[in-house]
Amino acid sequence: MTKLLRPSRRAVLAGGTAFAAGLAMPAISRAQARPVFSHGVQSGDVDTMSGMIWTRTDRPAQVMMEVSTTESFANARQLAPLTATPQTDFAVKRLVEGLPSDQDIFYRFVAADLDDMKATSEPVVGQFRTAPASRRDVRFAWSGDTAGQGWGIDETGMKTYATMAQHKPDFFIHSGDTIYADGPMQDEVINAAGEVVWKNAVLIPEKRKVAETLEEYRGQWKYNMMDEHVRAMNAVCPTFYQWDDHEVVNNWSASKDLTGDDRYTEKSVHVLAARAARAFHELTPIRYQPAEPGRVYRKIAYGPMVDVFFLDLRSYRGPNGPAMEETITADSQVLGRAQMDWLKRELVNSTATWKVIACDMPIGVVVWDNWAEQAGAEAVANGDNGAARGRELEFAELLRFIKAADIRNTVWFTADVHYTAAHYYNPDKAAFQDFEPFWEFVSGPLHAGTFGPNGLDMTFGPEVKFVKAPEEGQGQNLSPTEGLQFFGLVDIDGATQQMTVRLMDRDDVELWKITLDPQV
Repeated sequence: MTKLLRPSRRAVLAGGTAFAAGLAMPAISRAQARPVFSHGVQSGDVDTMSGMIWTRTDRPAQVMMEVSTTESFANARQLAPLTATPQTDFAVKRLVEGLPSDQDIFYRFVAADLDDMKATSEPVVGQFRTAPASRRDVRFAWSGDTAGQGWGIDETGMKTYATMAQHKPDFFIHSGDTIYADGPMQDEVINAAGEVVWKNAVLIPEKRKVAETLEEYRGQWKYNMMDEHVRAMNAVCPTFYQWDDHEVVNNWSASKDLTGDDRYTEKSVHVLAARAARAFHELTPIRYQPAEPGRVYRKIAYGPMVDVFFLDLRSYRGPNGPAMEETITADSQVLGRAQMDWLKRELVNSTATWKVIACDMPIGVVVWDNWAEQAGAEAVANGDNGAARGRELEFAELLRFIKAADIRNTVWFTADVHYTAAHYYNPDKAAFQDFEPFWEFVSGPLHAGTFGPNGLDMTFGPEVKFVKAPEEGQGQNLSPTEGLQFFGLVDIDGATQQMTVRLMDRDDVELWKITLDPQV
């Protein structure tokens, strides 16, 4: 059974007077009176001098916090406290600045009940490592798709998170479908033969229906953090988040029509998206962007060898449709002009060896909005294998720009399609050829149904160098117990600056590997 988070003995001993103050109270009354950190800790968006930290209490509380470069907190720096209130679902987060580069940073929270400031919580501790200012080995993981298709927290829990954590990545990119707000769960999953093939050992009311209210969207996030493996990884590894569709509703865009979906009483996708976005930003350690509050696209500079560019193919897209427009319009866009201009500018200004482009959907994989009729583009590709049209137009513009500006060492990482693959985009095989070859690596699901493989659109000439997906006869929507749960590991060598990409499964089996030499 998945367990609630408990601080280690060392963390408790490090709690100091805040922890000791409650020792004189009887055990039962003390447990009832003292605040509790309900869903562990998180860190994210870490660079050379700063990083985000996050936690959540079970009641209105003043949250004291401190950071240190030692696990004993001997040299701790006190930060101004934050107040956890119902307005943010008792979640608090902040940017910690002025940190030394390439340093293990330990952070600690203690909460005081606003109704009784003498009632203080046990401390909870997390850690991350800041990015280096000079070259050193860097490792990161990426994947997507958590708790989808009815596969929730069973007795084993979300094992892929535990497997990833064993590799001690510097950071983890969650490529989207971070929750499944549109995927209700039941206590058991029963197959067509009437057999019980899965038991959800942990469920909460918010997971038994589609999310519509703000509280229900928040509940999706809190459910995932009930898993012990998720919480354990969150405590030691920063997560860099982006989102896709299931944070709101499947395949959402301005054209999403919920009038025929009896599961929803709220029929406006715009209302749902607003509530979902608020929950996303409240319950993740993503940075706040003053220029556009709520923005997801951003750049994280992780030292001299790695810049990570996070794209958002969801918030600015036109309506899903055939995607056969001949020019870029409000209907055909998927990035939008502001995001496109930002990306071009940041790529040109980047001095990092590797430009990691974290994209929430693959470029050349065909993803239909209506799978039954194989109609409507949900991703970038429109499935016609010809000249760039529809959403492909923006990507043609971007790829042409990267070539013309001589921007080297761009590598794309994505998820979304619930299988793992390595794609080499070859202009010699493409209908649109004005670009330099590049790699795109696909991973996922982390803990969801396994599907695929999907067809490819040859507009940009993708070649499949490796794929692992359900084989013919296995069917689709395979449970996590089938083993086809995937993540990727990326190692960048501090001496040679070579990038090694490994595609892994949840049992820590290396499925495929390639080492890329940087172009200089």
